[in-house]
Amino acid sequence: MHVVHRLKIQIPCMRIVTMKKICWANTEKFGDAEFVVVGIPDESQSHALRKGTEDAPSKIREISNIRDSYKRNGKISLGRPFQGTEKKVHDLGNIPRNQIKSTIEKIVASSKIPISIGGDHSITKEIIKAISRQNEKISLVYFDAHPDFVSSHRNYYGSVITDVLSHVEIESSIQIGIRTPEEEELENLKKHHLDVITPFDIQKQGLENISNSILDKLGKNVYVSFDMDCIDPSFAPGVSVPVPLGLSSIDCVYLLQRIAQKGIIGMDIMEVCPSFDIKDRTSHLASRLISEVLYSSGDNYGG
Repeated sequence: MHVVHRLKIQIPCMRIVTMKKICWANTEKFGDAEFVVVGIPDESQSHALRKGTEDAPSKIREISNIRDSYKRNGKISLGRPFQGTEKKVHDLGNIPRNQIKSTIEKIVASSKIPISIGGDHSITKEIIKAISRQNEKISLVYFDAHPDFVSSHRNYYGSVITDVLSHVEIESSIQIGIRTPEEEELENLKKHHLDVITPFDIQKQGLENISNSILDKLGKNVYVSFDMDCIDPSFAPGVSVPVPLGLSSIDCVYLLQRIAQKGIIGMDIMEVCPSFDIKDRTSHLASRLISEVLYSSGDNYGG
């Protein structure tokens, strides 16, 4: 029997809305949490033909409860990751886009790590700006099929890297999964010396070698931004801009585990598009990615 966790959110008109919280949340108290999950159901700066990423935060939570949480003999049991230790996690609920700055700044100022669920990828810009105000420049790990390095057009989901350049330490940052850059993005990658790992690089060099090279490159204040379209559509069909020839789900989990073990200051998962998913496979995978990061963070096992 599956069990559903529920969370009450106060909205401006004072009406109480009951919604599911992610099954990995295990504390009702913000003050006790090491990690804080926050949903940002906004796709206002997306130009994608596929619409519906604003539904992802609620859908990912719902599927986490249906497929990864069980009730047996009156007790809740999670289908947790195989390795790592449980961390204290609080689900803050959903916030509108105009509350990203204040919410993320509060989480970081409280020495907690935000795990944000979008929404379109432009949300990452707002998160990074809020985090960098509390830290030095960040070391960015950007999983995506697209570089999002357009500079001829600004403040949308395709210009994220351009929009956050002043907040990022380029020499310790990296993009992973890129396979469909536009010409001006290639020019910007070369101009700013931002390193890229493609799915073909992983096939050629091997996952272990690639993961070691990533860890060697990263600096302090590591932030992970994860666009689900970095994963091949055979594993994650429900995204707003699917691209063939992507990463496998196992490769992504392994890389995330290694990065999380090193330590992160925050993470987001963006561009899940539930209306185009197949039997909620992408939403479930997103939930599992979150769990792997939560359990792996700070745990130096397996290499």
